[in-house]
Amino acid sequence: MLERAPPPVPRHVAIIMDGNRRWAEGRGLPTALGHRAGAEAVRRTVEAAIRHSVPWLTLFAFSSENWSRPADEVTELTALLRHYLKAEVAELAKQGVRLSVIGERHRFGEETLRLIEAAEARCADGTALNLTVALSYGARAEILHAARALLREGADPAALDEAAFAARLFTAGQPDPDLIIRTSGERRLSNFLLWQAAYAELHFPTVLWPDFAEAHFAEALADYAARERRFGARVG
Repeated sequence: MLERAPPPVPRHVAIIMDGNRRWAEGRGLPTALGHRAGAEAVRRTVEAAIRHSVPWLTLFAFSSENWSRPADEVTELTALLRHYLKAEVAELAKQGVRLSVIGERHRFGEETLRLIEAAEARCADGTALNLTVALSYGARAEILHAARALLREGADPAALDEAAFAARLFTAGQPDPDLIIRTSGERRLSNFLLWQAAYAELHFPTVLWPDFAEAHFAEALADYAARERRFGARVG
């Protein structure tokens, strides 16, 4: 009897972590506690990705639009980011996680930038999981950044192709996401990896991010495995 082939596992899963504020509001708690609960969900998801042998994981942690939120919430988010970088980097390195941060990270200031660079350096040799965290990230700004880079370089428009453009994106060297998950039931990409998401499968669970658990991650992987990926090759 032939053994059944294992279900396909996405090479790259990207997650829009949505619902921290609604989670807190639904419990009558300050928004800050929702973001802290969301940080716990990050830890669970990193561990789940490793256990399910997903090589690449990208988390949308702070969008460029998030700077317009109330000042106290932005302060709490940046303080939580610094705490996470200090408290979790040793465990990430122990787990074999290679960390990279994309986006306009200089906007967080010198102290946070130093912490990011130190965390990336400490996790540089990880082989169990490539974890990318998108901070002060917006896909339109990323695309403009790539276009400006090509203009500065004097690129020949006739010779420009998709590979050359992708090499100037923040995600240069990374595979495009196979599966994008957005929690909380919202069904949009919200300026996240717009170039890279061209052929990604989309999964929209209703669970709020702080409640996202390994079972939800496994459900998303099962949904992905059940789909037939066509990449525009045929229709119908």
